[in-house]
Amino acid sequence: MSVVESLLQFSSTGTLLGALLLLLGLYLLSSGSKSQKEGKEPPGPKPLPLLGNLLNLDLTRPFDSFCELSKTYGNIFQVFLGPQKTVVLVGYNTVKEALVNHAEEFGDRHISPSFRMLNEHGIIFSNGENWKEMRRFALSNLRDFGMGKRGSEEKIIEEIQYLKGEFDKFEGKPFDTTRPVNYAVSNIISSIVYGSRFEYTDPRFTEMVNRANENVRVSGSISMLLYNIFPWLGPFLKGKRIIVKNMIQNREQVMKLTKALLETLNPQDRRGFVDSFLIRKQNDMKSGKKDSYFNEKNLMVSVTNLFVAGTDTTGTTLRWGLMLMAKYPHIQDRVQEEIDRVIGGRQPVVEDRKKLPYTDAVIHETQRLANIVPLNLPHMTSCDVTFNGYFIKKGTTVVPLLTSVLKDPTEWEKPNSFYPEHFLDEKGQLVKRDAFMPFSAGRRMCLGESLARMELFLFFTSLLQSYRFTTAPGVSGDELDLKGVVGITLNPSPHKLCAIRRS
Repeated sequence: MSVVESLLQFSSTGTLLGALLLLLGLYLLSSGSKSQKEGKEPPGPKPLPLLGNLLNLDLTRPFDSFCELSKTYGNIFQVFLGPQKTVVLVGYNTVKEALVNHAEEFGDRHISPSFRMLNEHGIIFSNGENWKEMRRFALSNLRDFGMGKRGSEEKIIEEIQYLKGEFDKFEGKPFDTTRPVNYAVSNIISSIVYGSRFEYTDPRFTEMVNRANENVRVSGSISMLLYNIFPWLGPFLKGKRIIVKNMIQNREQVMKLTKALLETLNPQDRRGFVDSFLIRKQNDMKSGKKDSYFNEKNLMVSVTNLFVAGTDTTGTTLRWGLMLMAKYPHIQDRVQEEIDRVIGGRQPVVEDRKKLPYTDAVIHETQRLANIVPLNLPHMTSCDVTFNGYFIKKGTTVVPLLTSVLKDPTEWEKPNSFYPEHFLDEKGQLVKRDAFMPFSAGRRMCLGESLARMELFLFFTSLLQSYRFTTAPGVSGDELDLKGVVGITLNPSPHKLCAIRRS
């Protein structure tokens, strides 16, 4: 579907024509008043009035289009998404230079209209002091409640048994791994946030997980991309209605859960992140602190941020890993041989990671090739900056293209293939690779990295120890495609696997 067809689909002719003329006038005024003192801007394709460079892009996979454009315009270039200028950073060296060496200048979050609906509170889609305070508090409390420590390991090992129980229900027959895997992973962050896990049959829990996954998928759709470029399309977009409905229902559910925790709150016995937040909120109120960041909006949005981020990214990566094992059975053979030889039949623990270099390399390579956040979440310059000879104005949207880092041909021997040897030395030991950046880098790096790494290792190793994963009967591994389904994250294409108990 062309951009023009997409636009016409969502609006009446009269409304669209009037808006086009208005935006065209604004575009001509802004382009005519541009200062010549700003310096050399990054190169890029010539934009059209109103549409910008939308006709240069495949809106279903814009990250692929950006990679192609970089072949013409280099590792720093600009495109116009409608009237909005966006600077794209391509390749490991460029992205690292911006996010790590110029962390302050490139450290703000661009908050698009679809995320502005969250009122710019919470951890992910906020800036300034609010973001600093919420991130600092979240990181401190996630550590307190066991993120990356023994406490989390015990929670994950307990949850693995519930997940195996779900897999066993299918008795080796083909099934979609999406819901059981997401429920299991979501329960880990739930136990840290709320202080307890949920049963997989609890409708409050299943609805929260399903809404979170739907919002991640819809938020990356063409209709929401168009909404972020042309917000006036909002009333005509089904995607926006879905997200708003889910957000309202999520807020109601979080309020009910936090209210129940508030009624049994004991400052001497914090059960999870929500308890810590409520205690801090009460203390600020008692001390008469005005304009406290520990308010209801930040609580609602922060809990939602942690729940969604803690569910979708790890669950999606784990599902990619299981699918890749079914697609490449010879690699699955090597993983299971190593697990059997080193661990045998006992429960894998985090300490085993250093003794399982091939298995760990397979997990790393899954994260690299799955490339689940190909566009990264957009950044924004916090000030005017001259970067690698180019002038980028304060407030410019910046896309540090993670897919171009994880598949940088100058960094990876086989960038587009599943090749665990990327992470092994000549002795078969795990090696760290600087260009391995699935959690991004710099100030906005994923704060749940240590928890995610622990989850991936324990879930993946335990499942491979217990099950042989195969394609459905009559389906070859070649039919499992690696393109994925694009949302905010890149999910595996729809498929079913058989989880066959190993003797």
